[in-house]
Amino acid sequence: MTGDPAVEGFLSLLAARRAPRTVEAYRRDLEGLARSLGRSPATATTEELELWIADLRAQGLAPATVARRIAAARTLFRHLVLLGQREDNPAAELELPRRLRTLPRTLSPGEAERLIDAAAGTTPRALRDRALVELLYGAGLRVSEAVGLDRTGVDLEDRLVRCTGKGGKERIVPIGRQAAAALRLYLGRGRPFLDRRHRPELFLNARGGPLTRAGAFLIVRLLAERAGLDPRRVHPHLLRHSFATHLLEGGADLRSVQEMLGHADLSTTELYTHVSDRRRRELYFQAHPHARRQRPV
Repeated sequence: MTGDPAVEGFLSLLAARRAPRTVEAYRRDLEGLARSLGRSPATATTEELELWIADLRAQGLAPATVARRIAAARTLFRHLVLLGQREDNPAAELELPRRLRTLPRTLSPGEAERLIDAAAGTTPRALRDRALVELLYGAGLRVSEAVGLDRTGVDLEDRLVRCTGKGGKERIVPIGRQAAAALRLYLGRGRPFLDRRHRPELFLNARGGPLTRAGAFLIVRLLAERAGLDPRRVHPHLLRHSFATHLLEGGADLRSVQEMLGHADLSTTELYTHVSDRRRRELYFQAHPHARRQRPV
């Protein structure tokens, strides 16, 4: 799509409002549409878009992927209509595939404690690892938010973390005493031994550079293995899921959890209430005498 002024102009404007990954995803989606048409996506008709969507479904793409590609096309044409380059939005009437809402997996409170306890130790890297998992679980940060923190983003006196989320939106999240204590130990006894390059980032790797997303994933996976958990299913985002679910199970209100997670849409946060409901039902059927299955007489 190099040289397509309509699409490149749209993506440039989108970059000012959306996260880089979203822009890149829309770029790939529109490149796919351009290949299907054999020309600029800006000239597509509704009939051509319907054939494109039918082909995507025939390829077996997930409903969420098809829905995103439709969203990319709709947003492009909305942009062109606003600029007066088109009079219609040919993607407006496209039918979105029904998306199945899968419940996020979570750790139990006991499993979360085992994972954190697996980061025991007094070496600089052990102190870093414990501070990282305490922050992921204690503040519900996305892994990109955690590794993107600067030292100045943590207020240990008031126990607050200031992070930048999706779309460059900043939010302030409280942290518990254990997370604050782990961060204090890391900053006092761990980070100074890793900071060979005088970096501003909070979390550093063994060579003194900033800890990456891949590095954080590896740390969590190794801690899971040490804790006796399945390392294939334990990842940083699982700690975020667990943070939200455990807050709601503990009585936190939905709006507060939405703000702490940085969700733009409340319906995204509501998904965690279904996890809590499911867990309550499971505990009920396990624990209540009249709920247990009766053995056949």
